[in-house]
Amino acid sequence: MSRIIFIFLLIALLIAGCGSQSPTESPQDIYPAPQETEPVQATQTQEQTSAEVYPPPFQTATPLVDLGSAYPAPEGETGTGTEVFIIVPGESQLSYEVGEVFLNQNNAFNLAVGRTSQVEGEIIVDRNNPANSTIGPIRADISQFSSDSQRRDNTIRERYLESSIFPIVEFTPREIQGLPDSYQEGQEITFQVSGDLTIRDVTKPVTFDVQLSGQGNEIIGEATTMILMSDFGFGPISIGGILNTEDEVKTTFTFIARK
Repeated sequence: MSRIIFIFLLIALLIAGCGSQSPTESPQDIYPAPQETEPVQATQTQEQTSAEVYPPPFQTATPLVDLGSAYPAPEGETGTGTEVFIIVPGESQLSYEVGEVFLNQNNAFNLAVGRTSQVEGEIIVDRNNPANSTIGPIRADISQFSSDSQRRDNTIRERYLESSIFPIVEFTPREIQGLPDSYQEGQEITFQVSGDLTIRDVTKPVTFDVQLSGQGNEIIGEATTMILMSDFGFGPISIGGILNTEDEVKTTFTFIARK
């Protein structure tokens, strides 16, 4: 008898247990586990795609200087009857020429020339009264000076001009002499611009001889001066037993400016 009762109780327990395991109450269905792997992979894929479409800018040892942020370009004509011409980087350049003597090559002479096209500035023209025309500050990134010798460029950059520390030279005009009273389109004019030239942390007065002509929305010109490296505290350059340079440097600024 007790055996029969035990069997009935066992059957009842089994029935009750089966009734409580409803599929709709599965914890996996009510609280599904978050799918973390796929979203993370999707995010990484999206970042990689963005990097391919917008690759990071090329990094140099000395970051390029954003000259445009210092002198944002005005637009065309001003309200005073004058016109603003913006010097075009890439189409304009600042260059140096300095003589060097190679002591270890029977004093052979060479003219070293370096150039940078990272320049910025503006020219304000008064066509009705050219004598009232002005020139804004001119800036150049000399850390980008390039010559026919990378070793020369690196030596000048690191040991003499120290342009890795002081990358920008600036010329601030103070006076213009020799502008004509009238101007004909396409006419070449010559005049002088005096002002302050800052190299590294030294500022000295210099005068540029300028040749310039304008046609429509474009001005082309060239400005030259001679400076002494010793005036600015970085020369003449002497590398013992190998090379000496002259102290005098011809500095030339060729430019194209447009409205």
